[in-house]
Amino acid sequence: MVKTHQHEGSVLEARRSKLAPPPLYTVLLLNDDFTPMDFVVHVLQRFFSMSREQAKQVMLKVHLEGRGVCGIYPRDVAATKVEQVSGFARENQHPLACIMEEN
Repeated sequence: MVKTHQHEGSVLEARRSKLAPPPLYTVLLLNDDFTPMDFVVHVLQRFFSMSREQAKQVMLKVHLEGRGVCGIYPRDVAATKVEQVSGFARENQHPLACIMEEN
């Protein structure tokens, strides 16, 4: 609805602006030939709160298809997850790659 107000010869219109929801980002793990499968399962449980069964399913998807979805988050949360996983992998001397892509 548009409201019109008149003030001394000028017309002002009040418009409601629509705020778009923030863009969401998909956090993904990428396959490599060195990171143990058990480590990937542990990462999925620890950083993405997955059950062991869910984590195994995602780990197999990463292993078989080259990448697997860990979750979908607002930008700041996704970036934090990527940093946490990347840091944890480095600390444990694994080359596990974690990335984010805008939906």
